[in-house]
Amino acid sequence: MPATILVVEDEPAIRELVVLNLQQAGHRPVVADSAELALASMRDALPDLILLDWMLPGMSGVEFARRIKADAYTRQVPIIMLTARGDEQDKITGLEIGADDYITKPFSPRELNARIKAVLRRLAPEMAGDLVEMAGLRLDPATHRVAGNDRTIELGPTEFRLLHFFMTRPERVHSRAQMLDQVWGNHVFVEDRTVDVHIRRLRRALEASGHDVLIQTVRGSGYRFSARAEE
Repeated sequence: MPATILVVEDEPAIRELVVLNLQQAGHRPVVADSAELALASMRDALPDLILLDWMLPGMSGVEFARRIKADAYTRQVPIIMLTARGDEQDKITGLEIGADDYITKPFSPRELNARIKAVLRRLAPEMAGDLVEMAGLRLDPATHRVAGNDRTIELGPTEFRLLHFFMTRPERVHSRAQMLDQVWGNHVFVEDRTVDVHIRRLRRALEASGHDVLIQTVRGSGYRFSARAEE
């Protein structure tokens, strides 16, 4: 699935190259040529990932990353440092302040795409775009199609995101608040019971293929997606 990626880079040529590369990979780039503009952008909506230059006018990329990781609202957004500073100590500093990866310039577009996909797969698997399958249920983010035991399953956009969330995190118990943050986004304010409504719709859609039983209610805790029988 396409990811919204905030590119914080003050060099126009590099910024344009990164933006073109992201667009060709199917992502949605948002650009800022300073840390201050990036912070302002994030107040409106959080990106799925940040590509961050170290050496920026005004606030440095390192200070920007520190602020992001110190704020409960933004600390979960993954950061990839994209910088000319290639010394070992610089890399250590970047990783210690919370960067999830560190790429030195010059870089190849293929490497950048691979690093982005690896971080998204690790931290936000629904953004990586990989096909997922479990117990005969198959979900393809690229085509936005779901099939159960070779039967096409029609889902609305929210139910599709919810199922993708479940299938990329099987066997874990998720609270309603966690699902609201991860599926709806922590900048969207809806009631916890909204989750229950969409769970019912998703179960109803999965009944025809018999996969509704994979969505298990864990009393007092939330929901779990599992191919194992409920205990």
